[in-house]
Amino acid sequence: MCIKNCRLRAAVAASRRRGPAVAAASPERAGWTEALRAAVAELRAGAVVAVPTDTLYGLACLASCSTALDAVYRLKGRSESKPLAVCLGRMADVYRYCQVRVPEELLKDLLPGPVTLVMELSEELNKDLNPFTPLVGIRIPDHAFMLDLAQMFGGPLALTSANLSSQASSLNVEEFQDLWPHLSLVIDGGPIGDGQSPECRLGSTVVDLSVSGKFGIIRPGCALESTTAILQQKYGLLPSHRSCP
Repeated sequence: MCIKNCRLRAAVAASRRRGPAVAAASPERAGWTEALRAAVAELRAGAVVAVPTDTLYGLACLASCSTALDAVYRLKGRSESKPLAVCLGRMADVYRYCQVRVPEELLKDLLPGPVTLVMELSEELNKDLNPFTPLVGIRIPDHAFMLDLAQMFGGPLALTSANLSSQASSLNVEEFQDLWPHLSLVIDGGPIGDGQSPECRLGSTVVDLSVSGKFGIIRPGCALESTTAILQQKYGLLPSHRSCP
C-alpha cells in the first residue's frame, strides 16, 4: 500500500446501538501516527480491532488476553477448534515465540509477505491461544500500517480474517460492516488488491514448517507458486504427505 495514496480512517464504535462513529485521518504522517496510537491503545485495553493487511482485512486482538480471544471467536461465529494466527512486527520475535527449524535466510525470503508460517510454539505465548495444538501460524504482513502497528505494539497480536465464518473474505471495510458494532476500532486503508483476480480473496498461503527438512501446504492461498518455489528450489525442502493438492 502506498501511504501517499491511501485513504486511512479510524472508525471508532460510539455504541453498539448507534454503530461506529467515523473520524477521518489524513494520509499525512500525523494522521497515520494518530491511527496507530488509537489502534495500540484499543488493543492494549483488550479490544478487538479491524485492520488492513497485505492480503485481506483482518481482526486483531491482544494474543495474551484470553477475554479478547474469546470475543474474536464469538463475533465471527468461529469454531474454537480453528486456530488464530499470530502477527509479529520483527523477525527476532519469530524466534522468541516459535521453535524455528528452518534457516534464517528462508524466513527472510518469505517474511514480510503474504504467507503464514506454522511452527511449534514456545512457552512465551498465552496457553489459551489455540490450546488444542502445539503449533502456531506466524504472520508478518507486507503492509506498511500493519508493520508499524506490530512494531509499535511490541507484542504478539492474534489475527484472523474480518468476516463471519463461512462468508467471503473482506477486501474493503464496507464488506464487513455487520461486524462494526462489535468492534472498538476499524482502520480503513482503502481497497486491498484489485478485487477482480480469483486469488484476491484466498488469503495468505499457510505453510507447515514444524518438521525439519519438510514443508506442508495447509492452505494454498494467494502465494502458493512463489512460496513453494522458494522452499523446494532454493532450500531443498520436501513436501510432506500433509500438503494440500
